[in-house]
Amino acid sequence: MRIAFTYGHGSGNAFPIVDARALALTEADWAAVARALADRAGPVGSDGLLLLTQGTDLAAFGFRMFNSDGSEAETCLNGLRLVARMGFAALGVEAAMVSLKTSTAEVARDADLAPGVYTVRERAGPAGLDAGAWPLVGVKRVVEAPVAQLGPRLFTAVAMPNPHLVSFVETIDEAELLGLWAACEVAPPWLPNRANVSFVQVTDDGLFVRTAERGVGLTDSCGSAMAASTYAAALTGRVPFGREIVVRNRGGLVRAQADADAMVTLSGNATFEWAGEAEIDLAAARVTEVTVVRRFEEEVAAWQRIAATV
Repeated sequence: MRIAFTYGHGSGNAFPIVDARALALTEADWAAVARALADRAGPVGSDGLLLLTQGTDLAAFGFRMFNSDGSEAETCLNGLRLVARMGFAALGVEAAMVSLKTSTAEVARDADLAPGVYTVRERAGPAGLDAGAWPLVGVKRVVEAPVAQLGPRLFTAVAMPNPHLVSFVETIDEAELLGLWAACEVAPPWLPNRANVSFVQVTDDGLFVRTAERGVGLTDSCGSAMAASTYAAALTGRVPFGREIVVRNRGGLVRAQADADAMVTLSGNATFEWAGEAEIDLAAARVTEVTVVRRFEEEVAAWQRIAATV
């Protein structure tokens, strides 16, 4: 099949975004499209697949996100900004309520992070602390406490609504981070739906977050991990509730704020890089041809100027 998309990124988290409002594919087909377009050895390559879907009585439009392994995530806040931008353009609006897999989120056009950087504000939550609902079997709440199966390291478990294990560190040991993620990624009986795992450093003006993402592995950026880390930092007294901070990662940065009602606001880029079409062999989950129809060179350059400062 041939599918049109726009390729973009939020804080370096890169995705093809498909306007799927008029498309009728099965769940298996969408999983195959995600695996094909996200294949880093293929001609597109990304962190997953984003869909703009039809709205509901409560939301102007919908959002779906598939990981690179074809599994569907509850949310992806970096990706949500990209879908919001596409939805704004499709409906001629600059603010909307969006339906996610298991929740809703508010999105709005925001003041640009820097000249030429299209910026979207998103408010998601409330952040959840009931780890037993993930389920993290045998546990109700984890705040600055060890998870028995992962050793002595302290975690805070936050759902945004996808599950996150957040650990505050002085230095980031990627080998340890990947080891902890791998223990979760096999979907053990004590964590059957897996989880995202982040190491977080406190900085002068906020946080630096490094995440091993469920279904993906190490990524330069994970928006829901930045939100979960912001809430965990406020909950544990590392940053104040109600104050905007800067959250950085290898992909870039966002403005972030956790409030006492457990809602988290992120404001970050929704950068389009190029638009095109791909011919996809669904049976093989493989892209056989890509055509680029437009490039957004000025946007790419504007973001690169920000990324160079991180």
